[in-house]
Amino acid sequence: MKLYQYSLACMLGLGILASCADRLDLVNPNQQTSGSFGYTIDDLEESVIAAYNHIRIEGTYARTGYTIDITRGDEVWNSSQQWYLPFDDLNVPFTDAITFWPWRDWYYTINTCNFIISRCGEDDSQLSERMKYVKGQALFLRGLSYYNLAGYYQNPPLITDYDDYSTLETIYVPNSSYDAVLDQVESDFKDAMGMLPSRDEGGEWASGRATCGSAAGYYARTLMVRHKFTEALTVLEDIIGKKYGTYRLMPNYGDNFREGSAYENNDESLFEVQFLDYGSQGTDDEWTPVNTSPNATQGHAIESNLAPGAFSGWSDLAASPWLYELFKGERTKDGGLDPRLYWTLGTYENEWEGFEYGNVAYSKVLTAADKNIITHNGNGGIPIAKNTNFRTGLYSSVTTGLRCGINLRLMRYSDVLLRAAECENEVNGPNEKAIGWINEVRSRAGLPDLKLEDFDTPDKLFEQIANVERPKEFGCEFGRGFDLIRWGFFYDNGRLQQLKEHDTFRRSNDPDKLLEPVSYSSIGSDSELKCSFDSYLPGHEFLPIYQDLLNTNPNLKGNSANYGTDNSAYFKEKGWTVRPVVNLDE
Repeated sequence: MKLYQYSLACMLGLGILASCADRLDLVNPNQQTSGSFGYTIDDLEESVIAAYNHIRIEGTYARTGYTIDITRGDEVWNSSQQWYLPFDDLNVPFTDAITFWPWRDWYYTINTCNFIISRCGEDDSQLSERMKYVKGQALFLRGLSYYNLAGYYQNPPLITDYDDYSTLETIYVPNSSYDAVLDQVESDFKDAMGMLPSRDEGGEWASGRATCGSAAGYYARTLMVRHKFTEALTVLEDIIGKKYGTYRLMPNYGDNFREGSAYENNDESLFEVQFLDYGSQGTDDEWTPVNTSPNATQGHAIESNLAPGAFSGWSDLAASPWLYELFKGERTKDGGLDPRLYWTLGTYENEWEGFEYGNVAYSKVLTAADKNIITHNGNGGIPIAKNTNFRTGLYSSVTTGLRCGINLRLMRYSDVLLRAAECENEVNGPNEKAIGWINEVRSRAGLPDLKLEDFDTPDKLFEQIANVERPKEFGCEFGRGFDLIRWGFFYDNGRLQQLKEHDTFRRSNDPDKLLEPVSYSSIGSDSELKCSFDSYLPGHEFLPIYQDLLNTNPNLKGNSANYGTDNSAYFKEKGWTVRPVVNLDE
């Protein structure tokens, strides 16, 4: 009887709607279009959230967009000798589909940002404070997108006008030059600096969002890519001087690599990617932008790539022995190990007894009998602990996929200090100001202060920053590959040789060989040794543009990696110099 009544009610309802259909204008809120959406501040806030969501998927920062850069650096090697091998060997073919993933996902982000900016109008003076925050975030995220695209692909197309999406003729645009893309990046970050609040002003709103401090930090980074050291120094000094908010080094270095509200978005973080904590995630891994599951995990897969096979990880990437020796080569003022080693590499050390979580690999307590955990069951490798729960004991084994809840800190205040020291050295040579900023970072680790009298030339201080201070502070984090390019290390024989020495590693599943020093000079006589940079091809410091993109877009051309072009001429024509290798022991 109830079913009959419901059916009759439905029929009557349909009849009523049909009788006045010529007077009712019904809009289904679940079928919004670009013609009906985006004209209110609430709509645009939703679009901003969508743009943030795009930076935490496969090709942006959830996996390959992050790990491709750390493996093209000299601190990390491909322990699986499969999945990331061509990226580690710097000889990726332009037919490798993985090269497309960062391109795809960063352009998704750009599309969303362009839509937001198109709805904000041209006259920023007419925008409310809330609308300025919306536009500022879109500008920051678009700048971040093109910063990554330029750093990976060299000459991607610039698409900044949402109206250009209307036809194939306007969307199939040619490449833009490296300089043109970086011009746009500078412009977007600079504009965002003027629209966004500081972390101090933004309060809870600013926790996890881009602020003027985020934009200022990335603006300085972009200026340094182009060797505009004087301009970058001004911005970095303003950040240090609290013009864009208050930042400080966390007393505990490890607080930058733990999950949870007590640690994430802390006072050291200028910008980080937000991921859901362990235990609060959904069940559906979403690798691409087209997935829209309401039950998405909303974590990242960096841990899966790094975690040892013995703990159910994919064991794709391991740390270079050079990085381990670098940490072991200098003691703290108290005679102990650099605490950053604990959070960067998963090695057993006697000194870790009683320190933080102790000698632990996930929830397994390590003893002298089983101390050397190898990354890959077949090829060995020193485990990378950073941005994983290797040291926290949160769980006993990794659930692979997009499951790690640790936020990825893309820019920390320590980076501001070391970049300021680098710029000061470039502009004014070694001085007490530059040394002071470096010592602020070293002091947090308990290391003795550097002394100015030990650095009589800019070349020597640069060597200390580039190959001691930065690897120890940022070892196995995103950005090393970007640095090697801006420093010109691929364009100098001495620096290339140094990269080969740094990235020589041993393929062996014998745990007793794990921490043995290795030497590039022994590769010819020791079959277990390999060096990633031996296979470097000119131009392949960048990723090639995927062939299917070139086939689809007739106006698009390849880059230096597609054609094997040596970029040293461009570097030298700019008047930039590669600082020579300096022996810091002399």
